[in-house]
Amino acid sequence: MTEHHLSTYGGPEEIRAGTVLPARRTPVTLHTADGLSLVGELAVPVDRDPVATLVTLHPLPTHGGFMDSHVIRKASYRLPALAGVAVLRFNTRGTSSPAGTSEGTFDEGVGERFDVAAAIEFAEFHEDPPLANRWLLGWSFGTDLALMHGLDPSITGVILLSPPLRFADDAHLDAWASSGKPVVALVPEYDDYLRPAEARQRFARIPQAEVIGVDGAKHLWVGEPAVRRVLDEVVKRVAPAAYPLRTTVPPS
Repeated sequence: MTEHHLSTYGGPEEIRAGTVLPARRTPVTLHTADGLSLVGELAVPVDRDPVATLVTLHPLPTHGGFMDSHVIRKASYRLPALAGVAVLRFNTRGTSSPAGTSEGTFDEGVGERFDVAAAIEFAEFHEDPPLANRWLLGWSFGTDLALMHGLDPSITGVILLSPPLRFADDAHLDAWASSGKPVVALVPEYDDYLRPAEARQRFARIPQAEVIGVDGAKHLWVGEPAVRRVLDEVVKRVAPAAYPLRTTVPPS
């Protein structure tokens, strides 16, 4: 069943951490080629077809990552209304969230190739509404999944939040380089794993890669200013007409 969050607001209220803007939100089940069912949600604009679609890949589930990890959740809460962007989020194999638990077990980025493929296929063949201009948005472990398994003809490009390059290797980077597709990496100044200077060296293998160092930010993008910076940079690439994002709730 499709859920409508059509709250009414009085006056220009500031968008805060817990703000949920109107969207059509539908629970979805993704089916992998190796026979698993994955729990997910699709959020799309209320009154128009999406101008872009984010297929999101969450942080490491063994360290608390899931489809409700806050940046991904806030993207789904805000971007359909503010930018006309659809957001598909889901739990990779063996991952639990309030929406439920995906079948299977964590496989250190190996079996997850089927999860990424299932999400991309879902977005590619979704018809009501059509999910055009499909981008991968990975965060931490999700960036490794995107780089390793997300280079698909139906994907426009990839945006990487806090890429640790833990599982992805130079061969994966070289494949993206050969594709010519946009690769954007947002790297926190104080990241726990890969900081901007080293990230620029690693991503130099991809001539078209754009590495953006974010002053003052940390791996988990805690705080509303960090979240706003991430979502602004995302929208700047996938739906530039909506950049910069408004910071107050749109009128009903």
